[in-house]
Amino acid sequence: MSQFTYAVLGAGRQGTAAAYDLAKFSDAKKIILADINQEIAEKSAKRINQLIGRDVAVGVELDVSDKAAILDALKGVDVTLSAVPYYFNLDITKTCIEAGSSLCDMGGHTGVVRKQLALDAEAKAAGVSIVPDCGMGPGLNVTMAAYAQELLDETHSVHIFDGGLPQKPTPPWNYQATFHINGLTNEMDGQATFLRDGILTPVDTLTEPEFIEFDTLGSLEADVTSGGLSTSPWTFEGKLQNFTNKTLRYPGHFEWLRAFKELGLFSEEALQVNGYQIIPREVYHTLLEPKISASEVRDVCVLRVKGYGMKDGKDTTVVIDLIDYYDEATGFTAMERLTGWHCAIMMGFQARGKVPAGGVSMEVAVPAGEFMEAVRERGIEFSVEYK
Repeated sequence: MSQFTYAVLGAGRQGTAAAYDLAKFSDAKKIILADINQEIAEKSAKRINQLIGRDVAVGVELDVSDKAAILDALKGVDVTLSAVPYYFNLDITKTCIEAGSSLCDMGGHTGVVRKQLALDAEAKAAGVSIVPDCGMGPGLNVTMAAYAQELLDETHSVHIFDGGLPQKPTPPWNYQATFHINGLTNEMDGQATFLRDGILTPVDTLTEPEFIEFDTLGSLEADVTSGGLSTSPWTFEGKLQNFTNKTLRYPGHFEWLRAFKELGLFSEEALQVNGYQIIPREVYHTLLEPKISASEVRDVCVLRVKGYGMKDGKDTTVVIDLIDYYDEATGFTAMERLTGWHCAIMMGFQARGKVPAGGVSMEVAVPAGEFMEAVRERGIEFSVEYK
């Protein structure tokens, strides 16, 4: 059985979760956990080794803005994960191609993803695969959307609802941050791109609220956020008439965000206030982040995908539900599991040569049904219901 060497750039929450999954499921002989803070890297590696019960992970200090250092660190690495902010990813992609290492990343900016995918010829020449924008959303949510299309004979519409929530919400916010707050605000700002009547359509965030019922969680509010579909609306153009994605929150949470957005608190343009220049978003983050942060997060992540089309000659709706909770055994949050593990599953496919060389959009890198079986192998259950 082949064994592989993996590197994870960024030893934070999701990077550590990905490394754990790689060690357990993806034939890892060595995992390099690299972080600009060596203490964080070593702590992450120690946690992985203790959970797995063997010395597979090693923590190293690495500045991802230092190309020469990355090239040196990636010698002999089969697949690399970038779990650092998105604005590093284009340079990291170029360096991985030069190093001969395939790359998966957690994305965060569709414009950057397009530039990475444009390196297709260079990646093919190097014999490596580049698969950006993996995680929970974009990532698993889009994989499930592709799976819905595989389950139907013909599909005209797919609608996604997903979100990460605290198991025990605390008023007034009823939310706990499980990833970087600037990424959170980016999701609530700007526009999403959907397919409507077969046409790529920009839709303003926080403008189309609706309520979705779940047996175990009750009524959740869904609304438009940006970036959750990555490149998939363009991939599915010509195949789907309608394709949308909305984020789930406990009822009332979005009302705060709509007010904050209307007030201008998401803006990154400087304002003059009493002779000082301030950035509204920086003030907003400084005030909000302590209110929605916690040292320990016991969360629940919810994904529902509804596909509409034909099966066996009949109009059919397929509903795929996935609900995952904080894992008491490992201490990983649901957000860490679904984000980090989606990346790790993709990396395992890349290492085994199941993803073609080149720049490959996440939604078509691996058959969705095969990917979802890997999700189930990890003890993450989901239901499929036809109506």
